Amino acid sequence: MIRQAVIMAGGLGSRLKGRTEAMPKGFIEIGGKAIVEWSVQKLFAAGVEEIIIGTGHCSEWYERLAEKYQCIKLARNDRYAETGSMGTLACCAPLVHGDFLLLESDLIYDSIGLSVLVNSVETNVILASGPTKSGDEVYLQTDDNGYLVRHSKNSSTLTRIDGELVGITKLAKKTLDSMVAYCLDHQKDQPKMEYETAMSAVSSASPDAASKIHVEKIEHYAWREIDDESHLEMASSTVYPLIVENEKVRSVRREVLLNPGPATTTDSVKMAQVCADICPREKEFGQVMEWVASELSLMAGAPGRIETVLFGGSGTAADEVMISSCIPDGAKLLIVDNGAYGARFAKIASVYKLDFEVHSSSGYLPLDVAAVQKKLIDGAFTHFAIVYHETTTGLLNPVPELCRFCHAHGITTIVDAVSAFAAITIDMDRDCIDFMASTSNKNIQGMAGVAFVFCRKEALEKTRLYPMRNYYLNLWDQYEYFRKTKQTRFTPPVQALYALRQAIIETKIETIEGRYERYTACWKELVQTVKKLGLEMLVPEAHQSHLITAIVEPSTPSYSFDALHDLARKHQFTIYPGKLSDANTFRIANIGDIKPAEMKRFCGVLEQYLHSIR
Repeated sequence: MIRQAVIMAGGLGSRLKGRTEAMPKGFIEIGGKAIVEWSVQKLFAAGVEEIIIGTGHCSEWYERLAEKYQCIKLARNDRYAETGSMGTLACCAPLVHGDFLLLESDLIYDSIGLSVLVNSVETNVILASGPTKSGDEVYLQTDDNGYLVRHSKNSSTLTRIDGELVGITKLAKKTLDSMVAYCLDHQKDQPKMEYETAMSAVSSASPDAASKIHVEKIEHYAWREIDDESHLEMASSTVYPLIVENEKVRSVRREVLLNPGPATTTDSVKMAQVCADICPREKEFGQVMEWVASELSLMAGAPGRIETVLFGGSGTAADEVMISSCIPDGAKLLIVDNGAYGARFAKIASVYKLDFEVHSSSGYLPLDVAAVQKKLIDGAFTHFAIVYHETTTGLLNPVPELCRFCHAHGITTIVDAVSAFAAITIDMDRDCIDFMASTSNKNIQGMAGVAFVFCRKEALEKTRLYPMRNYYLNLWDQYEYFRKTKQTRFTPPVQALYALRQAIIETKIETIEGRYERYTACWKELVQTVKKLGLEMLVPEAHQSHLITAIVEPSTPSYSFDALHDLARKHQFTIYPGKLSDANTFRIANIGDIKPAEMKRFCGVLEQYLHSIR
């Protein structure tokens, strides 16, 4: 798995003259976006967790880019005017930890090239194409086994031509170190060494095939390096439209899920599941799960404070883990039931024959905090369970307020945050949440199949001596086994975990705060239309989560949810009926990878249907 990429972006771009006097050439725009930003987005979509950019000329442009994408690190080459691309790459080398992708900053390219390199069995691979007639080709010569021997811009100096250098390469850290050493050895006689020179030297000199650099050729690959005005014209008029067409053909049909989950996913999350088969007991996959658990923990609290325990299953599985594993014998549990998922907590507790009581409340009116607090104290409860965001209606419960009260009175807190996590900012220490459940297929925008329980370390440690009421879903056993082996006790949902890894990368880029802003923008579009059409929302607007909206069904006899559902499906929207037994509603969720423009389009469908029945 390739976790890092390096983009070399230190050069002056002097052949583009006036365009690059005050900015790096990576910021030339094609299709309304800087070419280096296109590259950054393609790399993240390919599963790269961190991008290192070697800067030099006008480095402040890249500093602003790094502010926008928090997964970018910068390495400045202060001698960029005196060195070639290898000098910039050498500045990046200390930040590289393993196999990585290496790119030039002035490229536009079809993302299929990244897939070819990532999936190659070769450790070191140069991407090559057939003839481009660009006028500035770098030709490659290989040996009989396809490994790089020489490169040259003058084809007559090569014995044969086996492809043209694209400017995208997969390298091992060991190979990079050898290239840096070669550069240092030749800094006097070749002060402006290009990185291709070091690659050719290292590959041709290595007696070991594993250290040689293989050339992988895509004959009709769509790409262009932009060094001068003619390249820019060719890139804009011919190559970029071809790239857009190719990537559109490979895209997945868009279905916008306005149901409360599973949520709409990006193509890159879907495609993360398309990977080489792997035994989940391999160390490599254990590292994937460890990274996933670690990154999820950082979304729920300060570094080192939260442990995330992974299970195969839905959000309900995570709820059952908490109820069955986090309550000792002799404890007394209070459960808030103001919707289907609070009721589910109670059902699970009854199955395990726990000592519990239920505080029932309206599914659409705000919870009476004082009444809950009084009941907690009067009933001498030791544990408290509540749903953060009732997916039934979109009602947001005052979880931080109640959990802080519980901690002040020594009460352990258990929270279902299945449809709140990764949309609402949560700090379990600050909010006094001891155990919290969520799942991969809601706001984190992954695929269904992975459940997780977040635990404050002190609270988790106490469960070590609690009775084991469930074998498969036992929290402590799962945690302890993973801590020792980096494996789950039972077969994990491999493809769903790869998708979750990609979803986490994309969440870090958007940020939880940014995601909630997007969800809120979608909610505002919906609310505006609901009011315009004279519909009623079940939950008072001030207490809505902005994530899910329960809408009271029209009273007209000609209304049919099934007819509305079917019309929406024809326009590639999926909607979901309400769950409250005492209210006829349908629910519109705006979680997942949906945009305000798509919600606006759905609102047009809703308006069309309602006009047709009046």
